[in-house]
Amino acid sequence: MILLRYNDFSTGGELILKFYDYPIISKEGSLPVFLVSVGLNEWQYHVICGNGDNYAKALYCTKGSGVLIMNGEKHIINPYTAFFIPAGCPHEYYSTDESWDTHWIKPSGKSCTDMLKALGFDKPKIFPLPKEEITYLDRCFRCMHEALLSDKVDGNFRASGYLYSFFIELSRLAAKGKGSVQIAPAVTKAIAYIDENYMKQPGLESISKAAGVSSQHLCRLFRQTLNCRPMEYITKRKIQAAKMLLAETRKTVEQIAEETGFCDSSYFCKIFKRFESITPSQFRNAEQAL
Repeated sequence: MILLRYNDFSTGGELILKFYDYPIISKEGSLPVFLVSVGLNEWQYHVICGNGDNYAKALYCTKGSGVLIMNGEKHIINPYTAFFIPAGCPHEYYSTDESWDTHWIKPSGKSCTDMLKALGFDKPKIFPLPKEEITYLDRCFRCMHEALLSDKVDGNFRASGYLYSFFIELSRLAAKGKGSVQIAPAVTKAIAYIDENYMKQPGLESISKAAGVSSQHLCRLFRQTLNCRPMEYITKRKIQAAKMLLAETRKTVEQIAEETGFCDSSYFCKIFKRFESITPSQFRNAEQAL
């Protein structure tokens, strides 16, 4: 580990000039995903990887500018830009400014490839970061470094937890940079109406009326925002309420089925198992065991 100066990004304090963390991988190597290295360069030196890196790498910058050459294509990297380089992908990058900061991390683990693919990081990627929304990303990055700095034995376990949060947030910000669908007011109104009336099994027409849009438009908004139709969302909401009652009360399955708006207990058990892959009784037993 090399640490020159440290900064609290949120307070505008003293800047980190450079640090590299290369934890010794031991027990955390059995984790599905773990951190291989994390670092920051206040002034990025020239990096050339003609055969690519052994690990995937995610980088983002907040000031200065540089050039990234990847797959033979040259890209100008401006402030508040992130880029992802898959393992084995030939690349080169260097600063074109007096100061080009790069924050970088490298993940690994037996489930790393699947995690990255699920989050949209299975190919080279360059995308802008919303300047006003990178606070949490910075926090995850900083916490990985602090975990390794404070605990030489088990710090990488905590750092690897922050690593997962980092990629979840990076994926969210990447979607925003591509103009992802925002939560429409109609969806918010529909969800509020469903929360109040799911036990009564409201129809699509009444939900659409409460949301102030047509049924067809509401279905389209739900698919875009929640990846399901309004009526499927109602069922999920009822299952959610049933799970809370199963875990926190002694009410019978029959009582819970009636209270959450299912027509009878057998239908409730059938739908519950379809969504949860276990029966309501099995869910309750598992919660009690915990």
